[in-house]
This record gives sequence, structure tokens and C-alpha cells, in this order.
Amino acid sequence: MTYAITQTCCNDATCVAVCPVNCIHPTPRERAFGSTEMLYVDPRSCIDCGACADACPVDAIFPVDALPAGQQEYAAINAAYFAGQEPEQGDTGPNFHRWSAPSFERGLPSDFAPIRVAVVGTGPAGMYAAEDLLLHTNAEVTLVDRLPVAGGLVRYGVAPDHPATKKVGDAFARFHTHPRVRMHLGVEIGKDITAAELAAHHDAVIYAVGASTDRRIGIPGEDLPGSISATSFVAWYNAHPEVAPDAVDLSSERVVVAGNGNVALDVARILVADPSALAGTDIADHALATLRASKVREVVLLGRRGPEHAAYSASELLALSHLPGVDLVVDGRDPRTGATIDGSAEDGKAALLRGLARETVDWSRPPAPGRRIVFRFHSAPVRVLGDDTVRAVRVTGDQGELDLPAGTLLRAVGYRGLPVPGLPFDEATGTVPHRGGRVTGLPGTYVVGWIKRGPSGGIGANRACAAETVGTLLDDAVAGVLPAPEPAPKAFHRLVRSRSRHVVDARGLAAIDRAELARGRDGGRPRVKFGTVPELVAAAKGGRWRPSS
Repeated sequence: MTYAITQTCCNDATCVAVCPVNCIHPTPRERAFGSTEMLYVDPRSCIDCGACADACPVDAIFPVDALPAGQQEYAAINAAYFAGQEPEQGDTGPNFHRWSAPSFERGLPSDFAPIRVAVVGTGPAGMYAAEDLLLHTNAEVTLVDRLPVAGGLVRYGVAPDHPATKKVGDAFARFHTHPRVRMHLGVEIGKDITAAELAAHHDAVIYAVGASTDRRIGIPGEDLPGSISATSFVAWYNAHPEVAPDAVDLSSERVVVAGNGNVALDVARILVADPSALAGTDIADHALATLRASKVREVVLLGRRGPEHAAYSASELLALSHLPGVDLVVDGRDPRTGATIDGSAEDGKAALLRGLARETVDWSRPPAPGRRIVFRFHSAPVRVLGDDTVRAVRVTGDQGELDLPAGTLLRAVGYRGLPVPGLPFDEATGTVPHRGGRVTGLPGTYVVGWIKRGPSGGIGANRACAAETVGTLLDDAVAGVLPAPEPAPKAFHRLVRSRSRHVVDARGLAAIDRAELARGRDGGRPRVKFGTVPELVAAAKGGRWRPSS
């Protein structure tokens, strides 16, 4: 029985490397790699060995006859990718296909002295870079993060009802205690230490600081209370310590979401999901309590263009269609929307909406009974209405502007990077200028992830991005152009300890993990996160934080 790749595919291609019959495509050496929403197993070539499933870091691969409920479509989705293509022909023998020549692009000469590399950021981009260095070189790696806990986007960006995706964090965690790794969490560049000081203690520094803020829509009323960035909303339900527990008010029946990418679908799904189902996840305690008391019954997803240009992936839309007790509706008032859906090719993005109900929604009326998500295309927000809080969102339509009564606007129009003190910054793109990951004008300084390429690509895309940056760094090391650090290796440890009282090391991180898992067991949940910096620091020290009276 063949295997199939499902919704949680992270595209990092670990499965490709272990497949003995080359049946997973596109591979990193193929032009389509990185442009498809996921990877696919060719059912004509698969030999049912299960090597791909064993290697997958996010548990996205299953035998077709054992696909979980709600994932049955992926047998056909995998097969459809190869429709009309001939299976690749190769040599006969134990591997049944021709392997590429061995490549050692990211290695150092055997007699090369160990280099000291700092990686700022412990999310996927930073950890893929650290993994590359640790597996291919004798480098000594210093992990730095401004928060006193590791994980980055895996901990604070992945929706709590996607636990399989979060499992990639387990693959990264094995490097936290690597003998050539030193960890300094709770250290902020530009506040506790400068970029110049960090560079002075290392041969090279890789910044993997992501895109931590939201893009602005640029409309009047955008800053009214009740207008929230999706960045903040996602951080709120993931217990990010920089978002207050009371930052979200769900006392109105309708929420408008500006945007229709995967993040927009994530927040819509959380808003209308059954709280009892979310209670079995690691969602923040305060978010779970707010959602249990929520009055939200309808979420409206605004798409500026037509359904053929929707930014969400097919897999995320399919996940919505399996949400119990939630109706999916297309607002059919604009004739262009229905015409595009009906006329779309079978493999077109608009065709995904054919099975959904269409309704000419009367926005002057309260939401219909039950819980539902409404897709409204050819509609963009132009003004947020209200005096001291949001009461409606004015949007465009085929017959002019109209007001959608709502108590909350969630802005899901993209992420944006922030400047790092001491590094150049391109305001237009929200990235650090670089060439192949090498920061312009700063020898020994590199970038990886969204701060390098902008907020595009999921978790797995960072693997190839990190490979390029690490390759550039090692080229510079071999060429002898890295600035040599002057202080001794332990000097950096003394420096950060003198600047911050709340530095967490690998032992402290393990203590946080144990404490959160214990809290989860006490509440019948997989994990209950600490939601403040003092709680995290206290847990790292083996204690329990109590607020001062």
C-alpha cells in the first residue's frame, strides 16, 4: 500500500533524502521545489517501506489505508500531482534509481580550527542554521534569544490545534544540549548587549530574528481598540509573554478578518472552533477562557481580489471544511465571484470553493444562527468605524462601499521585519540587505529566514535558506575573511550574566519544559505554557513565581 503526504507537510525535504526509490517530488534539485504547497508521493513508485514516515519531523506521512479522518482526500491529491507524468526511470539495483553524486558543500577542511558562531533566534531558521553547522563542521555554536525560552515561531506562531506541526520543535530541541552548543536565552541584542559586542566574541554571527510585527493596512480607524493585528492575536492564543491576557475582546457576534492567507484561516478557525476541542491542546489558559465565553458566531474573510488569487493553501482550506459544526459560505453578491468559481479549471484555486454554499448576505442583519466562516472576495477594507472601539468595517464591493457591523477587525495582511540595532535595514522590504546571506558592509555577519528573504515560505523553506547562508559563511571562513574574536570563549558567558539577571541556559530550558508538561498533566492537557517572563525565569530556576503583593 502506498503512502501519502498530508496537510502538515513542512516542505523541508527530509523525506526525500531517505526515500530509496525516489518517489517523493519535487526534490530540492527540481525547479518546482519551493513553489508547490507541499511534497507528494508518487503512488506508482512507492514500495511501502515507510522510511519517509519515520523521517518526517511533523508526522505528515501515512499509509493510504490508514489516513486519519479528515485527511482522506490526500490519497487523491498526491496521485493527482503525478497525473500525466511518466515515472522516472533509473538503474536496476538496490535503490532502483540514479543517486546524485556526493556533495559536501557545507564542510570545513579537517585541520581547520573550530570557529565560534552565534545564532540569534531559536526559531526554525536559526535552528536549521545551527543544525547545519553542528552536523557539517566542528563549529562551536552560541544560541541567543531575547525571550527566556526557545522555539520562536514553532512555539508562538503555530496554531495550537496543529500539534503535528509543532513536533518539528522536538527535532530542533536535540541540539539544545549538544556538547558544542552554549545557550543564552533572555538576552536582547541592542538592549542587553550590542551587535558589536556579540560580534567581538565570535568569528561570525547569524541573525534569525524573523518578522515579528505586522504590515499596516493604512486606513482610517486602524488603531481603534478592537482592531488587532493577526500577529498579536496568534501570539495571544499561544501565550506569548509580550501580549497581555486581556488583549482580545470577543464580545461581539461578528469578526472581520482582512486577508485570506493561511494565517487568516488559522485565526478564523480558532475563533469558531469548539473550545472543548481546543482544551486538548497547548492553547493559552487565558485564550481558552475567553473563547469559552466568546459570543463570536461569524467570521468574515476579506479578499481584495478574486477567489483565483486567494493566498491560502489548498490544505488549509480543506482543514476548514472538516471543522465540526462550522459552515463555510461564499458571499455571492458580486457576480464575478461565482463566475470565477464555476469557470475555474479543476486544478485551479477557485475550484476549491465549488462545494461551498453561496449566499447573498444581508450584512445589515445579525449573523445567522450557528457558527460559520464567510468568504467575501473583491472586497477590501477602506475605513474602520467607531468612536472608542470598532463597531463596523467599511469595505468595497461591486455596487460601492458598504459597512459590515463587527466588534473586532483582525488584520492578517502579512508580517514585517523590524530593524536590529547595529545592522543595516531596508525599510521598503523590512529585511536586512545581504548577498547570499552575507550582511552588506558587516564582515562576519549573516542573516537567515524572514529577516533575510521577507515573510515568505513555511517552516521547511528555512532549511534551504539556512544552507545558503551557512555555505556563504563557510566560504568566508575558508577564505580567511572572518574577523577573529579577541575575548576567550567564556568571556561572553560572563558578559551576558553581568548585563541580565534573567539569562536561561539549556538546563533552565529543560526545567521550563518539565514544569509546563507537569502543569499540563495536572489539567489533563499536553502542556500549559507560562505566559509571562517572570514565570518562565522562575521555572528555569526550579522555583515558582508569585506576583508581589
